[in-house]
Amino acid sequence: MHFDKIKNKGQAQLFAKPWMESLTKTHPVVIYSMYLPVIAAMLYYGHSYLHVSVLAEIAWCVGGVLFWSFFEYLMHRYLFHMMVHSKRAERFVYTMHGVHHEYPRDTDRLFMPPVPSILISTVLFFLFKLVAGPAVFAFFPGFIMGYLAYGSMHYAIHAFAPPKFLKALWRNHHLHHYKEPEKGFGVSSVLWDHVFGTMTKKDVSKVA
Repeated sequence: MHFDKIKNKGQAQLFAKPWMESLTKTHPVVIYSMYLPVIAAMLYYGHSYLHVSVLAEIAWCVGGVLFWSFFEYLMHRYLFHMMVHSKRAERFVYTMHGVHHEYPRDTDRLFMPPVPSILISTVLFFLFKLVAGPAVFAFFPGFIMGYLAYGSMHYAIHAFAPPKFLKALWRNHHLHHYKEPEKGFGVSSVLWDHVFGTMTKKDVSKVA
């Protein structure tokens, strides 16, 4: 995904109709307010009504967080950066992720907006339920915790200067945006970049 000029100021307009345009934007507080009650409710339901033990819930939650990191990597590498050959497909990829590469500091588009987020998470919940059964009420909260950690990290990377202990993650993602878009697909973790050989390598000194 390449742009002749990356715009560090401003915001793209994706749709002509204001109500459609508004659906492409969100704020972290909106996403937290959606998912934190879901996490708490699912864990309570799984323990109190489905008798999933506390230790089992912790284990499934940890599994969900780890699976999120893998899911994040695959989505970013193979869906958000997929090669397309038609105008319609190009428009889809741009709306889904390309706009973020052209306007990487647009803080209104650093989390997935509520409507597609709810639709996708609902589908994923029922897919996970087919595999995990009652344990989905612990696995899915872990998965969403991973998502919230990723979203929070992604927002912070583009909006704030890095704290020293997280500087490597800032570096990796900024290199992905400004120098090596074919590498550095992990945002909340570089684990899978190491596993699959997509770690960034260039000097960070000239990263915007």
